[in-house]
Amino acid sequence: MSSLIEIKVPDLGNVADIDIIDVLIKPGDEVVLEQTLAVMETDKATMDLPASVAGKIKQVHIKVGDKVAEGTLVATLEVSDEAASPSKAEQAAPVVSNEPVAVATAPQTVAPVVESPKQAVVVEATPSSESNLGFKPHATPGVRLFARELGVDLSKIANGSGHKGRILKDDVKNFVKKSLATASSASTGAGIPSIPAVDFAQFGPIEEKALSKIKRLTGQNLTRVWLNLPLVTYHDEVSIDEMENFRKSVNAGLAKDAVKVTGLVFIMKALVAAMQKYPAFNSSLSADGEKQIFKHYFHVGIAVDTPNGLVVPVIRDVNQKSLLQLTAELAEKSELARQGKLKPNEMQGGCITISSLGGIGGTAFTPIVNAPEVAILGVTRAKMQPVWNGSAFEPKLMLPLDLTYDHRVIDGAEGARFMEALKNYLGDIRRLLL
Repeated sequence: MSSLIEIKVPDLGNVADIDIIDVLIKPGDEVVLEQTLAVMETDKATMDLPASVAGKIKQVHIKVGDKVAEGTLVATLEVSDEAASPSKAEQAAPVVSNEPVAVATAPQTVAPVVESPKQAVVVEATPSSESNLGFKPHATPGVRLFARELGVDLSKIANGSGHKGRILKDDVKNFVKKSLATASSASTGAGIPSIPAVDFAQFGPIEEKALSKIKRLTGQNLTRVWLNLPLVTYHDEVSIDEMENFRKSVNAGLAKDAVKVTGLVFIMKALVAAMQKYPAFNSSLSADGEKQIFKHYFHVGIAVDTPNGLVVPVIRDVNQKSLLQLTAELAEKSELARQGKLKPNEMQGGCITISSLGGIGGTAFTPIVNAPEVAILGVTRAKMQPVWNGSAFEPKLMLPLDLTYDHRVIDGAEGARFMEALKNYLGDIRRLLL
């Protein structure tokens, strides 16, 4: 005997409007446990949607361009009764035979699922009610997704330049350009002038590549921060010879296959200790700017460079974890970030962020605060330098530090005191035990 199982979008941390960017199944396909059915994309990461049970695809309820949330129906599978047991798939719910089934996505009408003595038969869903809204723009799903990402209402583009009036990407781009030009001409001078468009092809061969969604939305967020926050960056450096000697001695005692302790976990610990001494760095402003919200937890975001752009996994309760625990968790979260498998809730709730370029180089930079946080610490590569000890120069391993903060919350003197506290903890890690 066989049963019908519904595969639904699992809990992703209360995130709605997740884009479906690829569907890898079709009716009739045989899938195995954990096989990727579709690829989803949030504003910070792409994620595979795996099969929670093996079986045969009877119906696919999503398509490229759809927006989904927790509980959205993805596909209906025909599985053996043994494979359909609840312990096999927490998110999979058996389809009740001989009763209508309501699909928990965009408005659709689903016909009843009827199970005969031999097998279950699923009648395909009728088309989305979008066609009942009146005028329906003539465009491919890819163009519709492109328009949604830009916030363009396709119904406002009367005639496309494609075959039989089909709307193309160029039509959407031209609509956006005209809208921006109109808004610019109507400006009274209070807005920020846009950068004029340039036809680079007139100077030589070019190639256009679309930015990933992560890079586009990261850019939008950084622009908002840059325009709304009065940012100050404080540069300093600290000797980390003792910290490095201790780190190397710890690693020497670890097993060969163990994850090695990096300097970053010491910085995380020192940063939290400084935040405990200066609570303003562990606060946020309310949306109206009238209140300062102090947090009694210590979650640190770590900026990770990935093929799709910069993402910031959050390490929670840093003050309660050992250096070895932080090392293991940091390695795990960084690898998930590079694979695009971080869940949205694993990138939320940070109190402060560390952006480290130490593995690449540099002497200083100006990191931008990851609002609504009020500060971010930048770190570049440590190097040996001659340091005057009062009577002679001696070689010291110096680590450059760059602290950017929101001047509405933190003034210059407090920023300098915070940096001194951070340097004291990093310069003598025994202070972290006090």
